[in-house]
Amino acid sequence: MPPRKDPDASANVPSFYGAELRYQRELAGLTLEQLAEGSFRGIPFLSQIERGERRMPLDLARHVDKVLGTDGFFERRCEDARKARQSGHAEYFADVAEMERHAESIEDWAPTLIPGLLQTEAYTRKVIRVGAPWLPPADIEKQVQARMERAEIWQREDHPSFWAILHESLVGKPLLPPEEMAGQLEHILETVQATQSVLQLVPETATSHPLMMGVVKTMTFPDAPPVVYIESQHSGQLIDYPALVKNYRKSYDLLRAAALPPETSLAMIEQAAKDYRNGKHRA
Repeated sequence: MPPRKDPDASANVPSFYGAELRYQRELAGLTLEQLAEGSFRGIPFLSQIERGERRMPLDLARHVDKVLGTDGFFERRCEDARKARQSGHAEYFADVAEMERHAESIEDWAPTLIPGLLQTEAYTRKVIRVGAPWLPPADIEKQVQARMERAEIWQREDHPSFWAILHESLVGKPLLPPEEMAGQLEHILETVQATQSVLQLVPETATSHPLMMGVVKTMTFPDAPPVVYIESQHSGQLIDYPALVKNYRKSYDLLRAAALPPETSLAMIEQAAKDYRNGKHRA
């Protein structure tokens, strides 16, 4: 059995919250299974909260307070942990951003937008402005900064392995002016090459393929079950139900088979970047 990983309670508010949950649970002599009983939540979910990787929903906080006899502590601090976790991200994405930092592998399917972990600042700013034009400039910049900070995982020696599949239209139909679009594509190439990641393009000629319905991200962990994240315009959902996760991962494997080879995909991105730089691109 691998050694237990204790959270660093000083790292941030969610880690403090999770460390306190583990302390109180063990003080009460309960296992994760015993604490989860009657909560309608799984053991992996509680384990990730204890490690500071996921937030605790209000209903679970109330359950924990009742079982552990903690006099409303977790319910009172639930909102504090939620606010601390958001840190510029949409509320529905906050857990995902935290879990990326602990992931062993990340797999992205991007049919409509370049994945956040590969975006430049200019691309991110455009996406946020187009998607939520009502946001004040300060809020936009906060979200831009939060997305840029996610990419800091690539600076770690133990960064996750990464596999991204993009639709070819993201390369051929520019969201940015030519120079900035060239910079975005060059950034993708640099990141993929520097991190020994894999990238594939689904060609526009592929009229049907798996996962046509939208964004999918799968993450695996060294000490927790895998999860899947799906997203639409103003909402997202984390899925940890094993049968559903298994089906999404099967579909992602089929999508790999439908996509172009990595070498061909990177060559297409490289040529598109040159065309944008040289004014030769035709959308």
